Amino acid sequence: MGGKGFLPGDGNLNYGRENIVEAYYNAQVWRGYFMGFDIQHINNPGYNRDRGPVLVPSVRFHLEF
Repeated sequence: MGGKGFLPGDGNLNYGRENIVEAYYNAQVWRGYFMGFDIQHINNPGYNRDRGPVLVPSVRFHLEF
């Protein structure tokens, strides 16, 4: 598959160091209710230079009773 499969050890990888940069913000929206935003930038995901870069956004919610 030439290093393009979903497994990191798929036999023909073009190895490279995986670099991840992450930024997040967590805010209290209301008493006991929190909301967080997160973004990750990944270079060479799975230690494979043939993949990426990838941006991974996410949103988190937290509720306390």
